[in-house]
Amino acid sequence: MNNKRGKYLTTGEFAKLCKVNKQTLFYYDQIGLLSPIMKNEKGYRYYSISQFDLFIVIDLLKDLGMSLNDIQQYMQNKSPDSFLTLMYQKKEEIVKMRKEIEAKEKIIDTKIKLMEEASHLDFDKITLEHLPEATLYLSRNIENISDEEFVEVFSDFIDELYVLQLDTGYPIGAITKREQLLKGEFNNYSHLYIEQSSPKKDSPYFQAIAGDHLIGYHIGDEKTIQNTYKRLFSEMERLNLTLGDYAFEEYIYDTVVKNHKEHYVTKIMMQVCRTENKK
Repeated sequence: MNNKRGKYLTTGEFAKLCKVNKQTLFYYDQIGLLSPIMKNEKGYRYYSISQFDLFIVIDLLKDLGMSLNDIQQYMQNKSPDSFLTLMYQKKEEIVKMRKEIEAKEKIIDTKIKLMEEASHLDFDKITLEHLPEATLYLSRNIENISDEEFVEVFSDFIDELYVLQLDTGYPIGAITKREQLLKGEFNNYSHLYIEQSSPKKDSPYFQAIAGDHLIGYHIGDEKTIQNTYKRLFSEMERLNLTLGDYAFEEYIYDTVVKNHKEHYVTKIMMQVCRTENKK
């Protein structure tokens, strides 16, 4: 910028200042969004430094999803009050976006943690572990329901997780009651569930009972899961344990990381107690 042009910038200089190409400025001029402050007798266009702030606002509104048409309408009716209203509106949108991004980050962190933990597991081993109390959000009861009813319950459960913002990144698991396990009805689940690391107030949750659990891993689809349960019952008898009230199942590896069902891995956690304590 030289003295003859004073505080004015050429299209190229203004484009460089705004970090866009000249065609963007030509287009903004064409649609009446941001026009040069003056043109000389030779047709050269010049922009004022004061227009830089206007460009920044236009760029900000674009980044926040506002269409050029909507930005145009604001520019045609701009005022201090309308600008303030617009900024408050965009601030609310940013706060909402930030919360959504933070929630997604937590989901990703959980999935990273679970997958890294899974990489160190021995899927052939059955272990007796003391698990701390976990808070679970439950679906409606799904015992003895048809396939069509199950699809409806599962769909409703997913909707609830979305509306109540309860997706924590933990896998959706299934609970089987003691009565069904003793009958060998290993796929007759009572509820679906998802673990809640930070339970919200006034939401219906199930407190998983803390205590000893016999933990094993089933490789393959649900059609052969009885084989793994037989191994668990055999180990339970060997250790002089009695079956508790529930068993919990969660996928470790599913369709997200494996292409074929025969490679899926399901974690089974059976509540157990010392024989003398369970009648």
